[in-house]
Amino acid sequence: MADPVGPGNGGPGESDDRIIQTDLRNEMSRSYLEYAMSVIVGRALPDARDGLKPVHRRILYAMYELGLTSDRPYRKCARVVGEVLGKYHPHGDTAVYDALVRMAQDFSMSMPLIDGHGNFGSVDNDPPAAMRYTESRLRALTTDSLLEDIEAETVDFADNFDGSQQEPTVLPARIPQLLLNGSAGIAVGMATNIPPHNLGELINGLLALIENPELEEEELLRIIPGPDFPTGGQILGRAGIRETYLTGRGSVTMRGVAAIETIEAPGRPDRDAVIITELPYQTNKAALIERIAEMVNDKKLEGISDIRDESDRDGMRIVVELRRDAYPQVVLNNLFKLTPLQSNFSAHMLALVNGEPILLTLRRMLQVFIDFRVETIERRTRYLLRKAEERDHILLGLLLALDQLDPIIALIRAASDTATARQQLQERHGLTDIQADAILQMQLRRLTALEADKIRLEHEDLVAKIADYKDILGRRERVFGIIQEELTQLRDRYPIERRTEILNIAAGLEDIDLIANERSVVLLTETGYLKRMPVSEFEATSRGTRGKAGTRSQGEEAVKLFISCNDHDTLLLFSDRGVSYALPAYRVPQCSRTAKGTPVVQLLPIPREEAITTLLAVSEFSDDSDLLMLTSGGFIKRTRLSAFSNIRSNGLIAINLEEGDALTWVRQAVPGDSVLIGTRAGMTIHFRLSDEELRPLGRTARGVRSMNLRDGDALVSMDVLPVELADKVAQSSDDAADDDEGSAASEGPWVLVASASGLGKRVPVTQFRLQKRAGMGLRGMKFRNQGDELVALRVLGAGEELLLVSEKGVIVRTSADAIPQQSRAATGVRLQKLDKGDSLLKVVLVPPQAESDEDDADATAPDTEAAEVPETSAEQDS
Repeated sequence: MADPVGPGNGGPGESDDRIIQTDLRNEMSRSYLEYAMSVIVGRALPDARDGLKPVHRRILYAMYELGLTSDRPYRKCARVVGEVLGKYHPHGDTAVYDALVRMAQDFSMSMPLIDGHGNFGSVDNDPPAAMRYTESRLRALTTDSLLEDIEAETVDFADNFDGSQQEPTVLPARIPQLLLNGSAGIAVGMATNIPPHNLGELINGLLALIENPELEEEELLRIIPGPDFPTGGQILGRAGIRETYLTGRGSVTMRGVAAIETIEAPGRPDRDAVIITELPYQTNKAALIERIAEMVNDKKLEGISDIRDESDRDGMRIVVELRRDAYPQVVLNNLFKLTPLQSNFSAHMLALVNGEPILLTLRRMLQVFIDFRVETIERRTRYLLRKAEERDHILLGLLLALDQLDPIIALIRAASDTATARQQLQERHGLTDIQADAILQMQLRRLTALEADKIRLEHEDLVAKIADYKDILGRRERVFGIIQEELTQLRDRYPIERRTEILNIAAGLEDIDLIANERSVVLLTETGYLKRMPVSEFEATSRGTRGKAGTRSQGEEAVKLFISCNDHDTLLLFSDRGVSYALPAYRVPQCSRTAKGTPVVQLLPIPREEAITTLLAVSEFSDDSDLLMLTSGGFIKRTRLSAFSNIRSNGLIAINLEEGDALTWVRQAVPGDSVLIGTRAGMTIHFRLSDEELRPLGRTARGVRSMNLRDGDALVSMDVLPVELADKVAQSSDDAADDDEGSAASEGPWVLVASASGLGKRVPVTQFRLQKRAGMGLRGMKFRNQGDELVALRVLGAGEELLLVSEKGVIVRTSADAIPQQSRAATGVRLQKLDKGDSLLKVVLVPPQAESDEDDADATAPDTEAAEVPETSAEQDS
């Protein structure tokens, strides 16, 4: 409590009755609340009816009073600011001039309200010239849509800050200015941020809502599809727009317009460049360029060699020149992800309704405007009706005077003064005071027959107008008809095309959008380290060369699994316990050939007791594709690939295993394909993947027997032949070619057969005839050395390339065409020169280059017509 002050306390002002004792907390609370409401109502938030804050309203009204319409000369902005400050706005001149400047900027407002002459700033955030240098006047749209009928008592007026002037509390807006140009403001404890829209779409929405007040939300959103920013650009997705319109708040993702072009310059090679022609709303162009340059210098943006601003009076043009080895789409996606070239507009449609801040939906905002427009037209009609009745009242008196002209003239001449004449006219002829005054002021020329006819015609016209005005006030549909007519006139007078394109795509950029879809190889070591390397690391070599190390040479880093893929593929990892895990290929860290890699347990929650036995690269989880699984115990199963499209982070059961069995191989196949399985002893079996031989089973099924093995033999490899090859094999004369080594020459496709000692051959696929499942099979290879064993069976076509991986991680990349064609009974030729104690582990086909990638001189392999089967799996020798 404040210390009591009064007589006897000896304090100052003990006789001053102006001192009030009060609680400090209550006084602070009351004072702050008054300040907050003053800011909310009087400064920061727009009125939902005319869409203007007080400062904007005062500027426009002051310019209207000064006569600065669109058909009048420009006037210095300093004159306008002085008029506003002196009469209506008791604040700083900077606030007034900044508001005036914004209403003249075509990059800030969808349809500027002020026509500026001079420097009013730029999209580079350059400041406007001082108000003493710039000039302005109202635009025609402002006069027609905001200030028309303001003198027809359509809106209320209130005293200004000192009571010397009257100012309008709202302007008689004919269009929803709040949505047309939007608004932004920060009050106390609340803020508003409303995006601009297209005038034609808003008017169409109003017309539809007037025609059908119960209009469905979907139909309204179809008529008004979304914001239309003055800087153009693009809006990603409609979910944010829908949320904003239905709830009053939401986030709209904006993106600049950019294209990839090839720049041709004499004397130097052609370069790709990203050309930016439109920016998101309220994005500073100079700051954007500076931001891009900083990120390039900080190595956060790769692939950019130069950036320059070529904007001129014809439009915006920012050139981001790329390096020759850059992927243009990846650079562009990084620009969207890391710079203001893509940003969010956080909409919060808060406005004053009856002096209270209310969060408005799109429908509520349009309805508030329609209600205000109805009130405005009714007030204007009542004003016109009153003026018409007053004028008609005078005309009735004049007509009476014309009918009784001589007695009235005699009465006036006989009267001693004007007051006497007025009184006698009222008493003798039943005229009112106003009519008597009008007769006394009537000029003699109006007594002619022509003037008398004019008075009669004017009276008849006023009678018709009065009846029309009363009809308007008596029928609400007439009011709506006038609103529709005025809106249509404004739409036709000020046509404007939509500048912002709305794209039906998701707003977010996923990591995959920022990664080039390059060809890579993924390698898993025996100790559980996973790494990814570009195929270009391994240039093509001649058959029989030693190759390059694909991992460290220590024994503990021996290669276990090795596949090729594209970086946008999904890697499916299968464990020996029959559990599947999923990981995007690009999330495997890219390493050099000699790097150790990343522990797989850091990328996936794989239990320590599980071992990954198969890697599979999948580009699309199609319902028409299957996964073919083969266990070390010889059980085989076919399951739909789509069953693995949503794998939980902790894995998904792929197959139910018997005790002691392990899932070892997985391939992708389609119905009608065939499977070729090889054993350690060089035996092979080839059978169809048909419902008769192997019908599809669920994820948790065990499978059926694939092959009848001899004692001591074990499965070592599996590959899938596409349906075309399976049909070709079925139609060929296999029996005659079984033991005919001279028939080995073929135009392909072939089966690559490789042994652990590095020997291999290409055998025509027709030599592996189709058999029934669970048979003994045919011999696929004879071994030169005792103890040698089969390690790989791969189906390949002409022109394909291979990666040969040894147990110690040495990798050779070679052309399949360099490997001789031989029969099934042959022993093969040297494929890879192996060090002592090393052996061939895996053979992988290099995938064709992605269509979006450019040809790489060091890495490109020609495409083949043979169907490509995604690579996975490695043998599990005990």
